Amino acid sequence: MKVKITRNAAKQLTTIMEQEEEKDLKLRVYITHAHGDHAHYGLALDKPTEEDEVVSTDKEVDVIVKKDEPLLDGIIIDYLFLPQEGFVITNPSKGNTGDH
Repeated sequence: MKVKITRNAAKQLTTIMEQEEEKDLKLRVYITHAHGDHAHYGLALDKPTEEDEVVSTDKEVDVIVKKDEPLLDGIIIDYLFLPQEGFVITNPSKGNTGDH
């Protein structure tokens, strides 16, 4: 599984994770809704289970994803300030380049 985190997203995530009392939590990316060949994603802080894979990124943020879920392989986590501030998760390798 491949996961990429942009610099902006890593900065925001690191700040959030440093404020957590439970230091062993990791970032989980999950599918909130899938239809056709793409999905909508969500984020949470969580602990991995046997059904998960923990993916290390080059931004020193480990990401939990469900094993064998093709729509999670290749996701990009970004943090945008405009037009609306917040996290954006896309998967260009699956044709998902943003919300519709």
